[in-house]
Amino acid sequence: MPIENRTARLTILIDPRKKAVFERLCTEEDTTPSQVVRQLIREYIERKLGRPWHAEDEPLSEAEGESRHASVR
Repeated sequence: MPIENRTARLTILIDPRKKAVFERLCTEEDTTPSQVVRQLIREYIERKLGRPWHAEDEPLSEAEGESRHASVR
């Protein structure tokens, strides 16, 4: 699997108890919360696209990248 460009930040609000359980489960599986969230996002994209995700498949134009990046902050 190719290395993904990990330069965009996604900030979410979550119930503190749910976060604690999520982090504990990640630790038990020897993974990080970021790895799990990236995998969940990848699976969601693939389900919606109906095909495997490849980052090079859908390049963003500068305008799209900026507007999408702004909405994720």
